[in-house]
Amino acid sequence: MNKVKVISLFSGCGGLDLGFIQAGFEIVFANDIDKEACESYQKNIGNHILCQDIYTLETDKIPNADILIGGFPCLGFTIANGKNRNLNSHYNKLYLEYARVLKAKSPKYFLVENVAGIQSGEAFREHFYNEILPTFEKCGYILKHTILNASDYGVAQNRKRVIIIGQRLDIKQEVEFPKPIVKTPKTLREAIFDLPLDYDENIANHTGSKHKININGYVGNRILAWDKPAPTITGRGSRGGGAVIHPHPNLHRRLSVRECARIQSFEDDFIFCGSNGAAYAQIGNAVPPLMSYHIAKEFSKVLNNNP
Repeated sequence: MNKVKVISLFSGCGGLDLGFIQAGFEIVFANDIDKEACESYQKNIGNHILCQDIYTLETDKIPNADILIGGFPCLGFTIANGKNRNLNSHYNKLYLEYARVLKAKSPKYFLVENVAGIQSGEAFREHFYNEILPTFEKCGYILKHTILNASDYGVAQNRKRVIIIGQRLDIKQEVEFPKPIVKTPKTLREAIFDLPLDYDENIANHTGSKHKININGYVGNRILAWDKPAPTITGRGSRGGGAVIHPHPNLHRRLSVRECARIQSFEDDFIFCGSNGAAYAQIGNAVPPLMSYHIAKEFSKVLNNNP
């Protein structure tokens, strides 16, 4: 039986795509503008990613597919930016490019993942309900959305994300959101306990930031508990890493790239390309593959009966 085909936009290093691949789907086209992220994608997933600015992407060059997936960049929406949240950020307009491809390719279903902050706060909530959702509806889709926490799906991280699912008007079968699969969240200890306490270049990507630790309660300078899920791994900040990288619980250094990858549920054989800063950003911007897998399984339930 032929695999169900998927188009991926804002693919990054491929966390969202990995989950769909593991659930049996075929990614026929992927796109991102970040050079290092595309290199990681090519190294670990395949050469079907096009490293190009989405504004210049010609939709007639994109193959047809049954599902469109992606999470447009969230730098303007994320609560992690604190006072720097900006409704007018140019990043906040990238949903229009997603919608452009959606309308042109008209897949049966689409999936959008984004930070919970996209609908947090009065102005952002109005933008979400009055601009973003209607834009997708006008492409010919019935929408549903919710907030999922990655820790409910075996990811060792509290990571709340808005998930939007669109169903083309002529399609009758509805895709459900995945129900939580774990009662006790995976802890940070379970995710990284067996990695060396010091950075070790003999282990792929077990290297990291030299930025000093200054525990002050701000993002990147909070004490992490061994026996709880990690806080959200972020992609915010400069490519130099810096204070946005959480301290290791021993407080002697910051988490390594490999540790962040494990917290995001990437397998150890997934190799990140570029500098440590670039790798941290790729991981922080990714959808946890394990969470993506459980979302993808819900699409599989429907599309196996709707070839």
